[in-house]
Amino acid sequence: MAKPAFDPTQLPIDAIAGEAAVMLERLAPEWLRERFANPPDWAPETADESHAPRPNATPAAVLVPLVLRPEGLTLLLTQRTAHLNDHAGQIAFPGGRAEEYDSSPIDTALRETEEEIGLQRRHIDVIGTLPLYHTGTGYAVTPVVGLVHPPFELKADTFEVAEIFEVPMSFLMDGLNHKRMSAQLPSGRRSFYAMPYENYFIWGATAGMLRNLFHFLRA
Repeated sequence: MAKPAFDPTQLPIDAIAGEAAVMLERLAPEWLRERFANPPDWAPETADESHAPRPNATPAAVLVPLVLRPEGLTLLLTQRTAHLNDHAGQIAFPGGRAEEYDSSPIDTALRETEEEIGLQRRHIDVIGTLPLYHTGTGYAVTPVVGLVHPPFELKADTFEVAEIFEVPMSFLMDGLNHKRMSAQLPSGRRSFYAMPYENYFIWGATAGMLRNLFHFLRA
């Protein structure tokens, strides 16, 4: 699927999730390290577009890169180029499918991040992973969460990445910024989250994985 059969930016908003924002003290590096080292009981999102596991799903991993900025954590994201076969033009985490030579999902995420945006792994402190996220395109994605230490240099793979940008985590970890939307398709009704920020429309699997991070930090 090069592009979805609908324009998500033109759909009406069904609802605002509206949960209270993650407390700012929980968006601090040491608190995050402790949370991943000693996770609480919590449940991933069930009312999003994450699909049921497939027996032949393709393993993949993405990096959830939390950049340590003086003004607070930001999330580094990419906008994919318009010609790609999967998720063309969409906002995404750096990452991709696993290769046979990858030693783990963490290795996949770090390798793909280096290849896509030139962010070297020496700048990344991996603190944990989130549950598998199953996409409609047949991938079983492991989100790998890492703290990114500036200064660093980026160099986009222009075949895959049209733009690299950052969004404040305080914005993304606030339920008032999580919009529920849906589209009627021949295969049935598809519901998803969107987190529009400035000129960027964050939605679908990226927003779904961010919702899981949101629940994990709030638990």
